[in-house]
This record gives sequence, C-alpha cells and structure tokens, in this order.
Amino acid sequence: MASAIQVFGTLKCKDTQKAVRFFKDRNVKFQFIDLNEKKISKGELNSISNMNPIETLIDTEGKEYKNRNLAFIIHNVEDELLEHPLLFKTPIVRMGTKSYIGNLPEKWKTLLS
Repeated sequence: MASAIQVFGTLKCKDTQKAVRFFKDRNVKFQFIDLNEKKISKGELNSISNMNPIETLIDTEGKEYKNRNLAFIIHNVEDELLEHPLLFKTPIVRMGTKSYIGNLPEKWKTLLS
C-alpha cells in the first residue's frame, strides 16, 4: 500500500521538502516525481483533478505563472499544466484515487491508515 504514494514537486519547494521529510520520517516508501524533469501525464492529471478542481491546481502566485503572463492571457488550464508542470501548486501527494495539494500533513496521515 505505502509504496503507491507519489509526491510531485520540485526540490527547491519548501512545502515539497516538508512532504518528503514527512514520509521519510515515518519510513514510508514513496515515489518522488521532480516536475523540473518530468511532466504529469493526462491520466495522472485526471486522477489528481478528480479530488481537486483543475482551476485550483495552478499556482497563480508562482514564478512560472507570472513569467508566462497567464494572468493576462486567456488559456486552457489543463493544456498549460500538461505542457508546463512548474505551474502546479506543490506538493501534490497522491495515492490511488486520493490526492492532496499543498502542505497538508493531517491529510497525508489518512493515506497511511
């Protein structure tokens, strides 16, 4: 069960570091997906957006959002997220059909029970 946990994020993100530390401190196996190196697939995005409205997945406060000028451009959120994974709010912690966006240790604990 525990090996099915995935943590999506970047190594520079403080909240992603907290998620990684959370699972390491509990000796829980997980797969880390660095969004600097790998895009999220359409299937993974569909799975994540089942629990989180797709509009809530994009980090409108982040550097990538500002660099891409998305506040001033009409865009398709799904297409942008698939093409530019650094637009995601992180961390994304996923196990099966459950996924949580952001620093949510209380929610992560539910994945372990």
